[in-house]
Amino acid sequence: MVPTKTERAESTKGRLIQVAGELFGTRGYEETSIEDVLAGAGVSKGALYHHFPSKEALFEAVFVEGERECMTAIATAAMAAPGWVEALRVGCHTWLDLVMDPHVRRIAVIDGPAVLGWQRWRELDEEYAFGLTKKALQAASDEGAIRVSNVDMLAHMTLAMLGEAAMLIARADDPKAARIEAGAAVDQLIDALVI
Repeated sequence: MVPTKTERAESTKGRLIQVAGELFGTRGYEETSIEDVLAGAGVSKGALYHHFPSKEALFEAVFVEGERECMTAIATAAMAAPGWVEALRVGCHTWLDLVMDPHVRRIAVIDGPAVLGWQRWRELDEEYAFGLTKKALQAASDEGAIRVSNVDMLAHMTLAMLGEAAMLIARADDPKAARIEAGAAVDQLIDALVI
């Protein structure tokens, strides 16, 4: 069957996001030109601007796709854990493990806030990570495993903790050592919640 116009457009959009993601993840936002993306995707400038009005909009689409992939990996790992406290712990550690990937580190942690702006970066982070974090905390609280007086606030604080840990890993001279230290700190903070 011959693909429809809509299917071809979606295929082009997906290819642009994939190629841009590889380039942004490898080179960084500033070192990646629109021409690099066009050449890698094999599309015209008009095709790119049909889907994305700017390089920033393309980056946001790449960022969002990465957030979705990370949240899927985190949810999958967390749901295999025995109990909600362990699900929270596994989810946090899975995120720190994902930050060890240079592409994730570059797009989500280093370039994300710089390109999107802090406010938009936080909005997207909360859109994808907040609900998952809140669900784990609320379920752990409901089963009496942790003490929490305000689940929303604790979910925000947990995301802030993980964001700072990711920044420390991303900017460390030795990301592996920073990952180990961050994991130990996350465990200490989660253990402090357990009743």
